[in-house]
Amino acid sequence: MGKITLTGVPATMLQTVYARAQETQKQNHKIVDEKAVDLVSRLDYDFSLAQKDKAMSSGVIARTLVLDRMVKQYLQKYPDAVVINIACGLDTRCYRVQGCSHWYNLDLPEVMALREKLLPEDGVISQISASAMDARWTNGIAADGKSVLVIMEGLTMYLNESDVKQIFTIIAAHFQDVAVFVETMLPFIVKTVKEKSIEGSHAKFIWGVRDGKTLAALLPEFSFVEEHSLVEGMEIIAPVYKVIGKLPAVRNLSNRIIVLKRRQSHI
Repeated sequence: MGKITLTGVPATMLQTVYARAQETQKQNHKIVDEKAVDLVSRLDYDFSLAQKDKAMSSGVIARTLVLDRMVKQYLQKYPDAVVINIACGLDTRCYRVQGCSHWYNLDLPEVMALREKLLPEDGVISQISASAMDARWTNGIAADGKSVLVIMEGLTMYLNESDVKQIFTIIAAHFQDVAVFVETMLPFIVKTVKEKSIEGSHAKFIWGVRDGKTLAALLPEFSFVEEHSLVEGMEIIAPVYKVIGKLPAVRNLSNRIIVLKRRQSHI
């Protein structure tokens, strides 16, 4: 691979894949992602900021633990579901989690050009090169009446509210039986927290939402189901969070994975 020149939000995928690779190589690792290890070994990129950014790394691993569990549980309930991973970057969940009828990875053209070189996919895994705010990306997806699970991990905090609403409008217009697992950040965190590796990529947190019910109130086509704090993942990484994670000041400030469903769908 030549030297990677991605900047801005697309470059953040390099920080997250590095975090998963580093965790996998620890003796007491909490996740195993050999694909990430292989990817990092093949990328010509300066990971020094990611290596120093312990907060970012811990957040990525906590998020991975929570989302992997949630997706596995969903696919146990709906084994023929179609999964759509929006803003997939170099995510490797499609290899770690089995059981869907088809998995679609979606991201911007410059991101997918890199992914296609590193992770050529076929069979039950497809790649879509498009913006999530361009409704045409749905044309390549065959749901055929199956349950649809949309994953939006590490995306909404880099968008503005109107962009987030547009993505959900597109989802609701094209899929009847659909659930969305979406990661969100608190407005307070958006304004005050700086992650060195993210800032180094020239990406910036823009938008946040207080909780799942507040998000659902912005999206008339969707209803709130539940939400999970990333503290649930931190409890696995550092057992002390089983105690301090009960404190509202800790648990409520964490990013959340919010579960929404399209109204009149069954989940």
